[in-house]
Amino acid sequence: MDEKTGKRGLWGAITRWVASDEEVEAEELRDDAREAGCQPLAGVEDRTTARVRGVLQSVTLQPRVGTPALEADLYDGSGAVTLVWLGRRRIAGISCGRRLVATGRVATLDGRRVMYNPRYELLPAGME
Repeated sequence: MDEKTGKRGLWGAITRWVASDEEVEAEELRDDAREAGCQPLAGVEDRTTARVRGVLQSVTLQPRVGTPALEADLYDGSGAVTLVWLGRRRIAGISCGRRLVATGRVATLDGRRVMYNPRYELLPAGME
């Protein structure tokens, strides 16, 4: 692949043509994250600070020890992380299908990757 132009040549075109919609979307998400200078979630080690970019696949309200917590699953094409905002019932702009950039420390809790109270940047709605 030509890193500067993103062109994959004839073989890349054929591969994309026969790929499923999910595979094409995952590849586009990985490319977007790389171009924005973000780390792929698959390569982020535990207990390190990371800047990741992806799309929110689900948003739920989960109480934690009597305190509300808004949880959102962020998928970047290589993996997923659950973003958790403690003490929040909702955040304007945080909804399924929204793309964003999140920065925070990644940890593993009960076998899933989480990022507590991340800083985030909502990407313009036209990018979906």
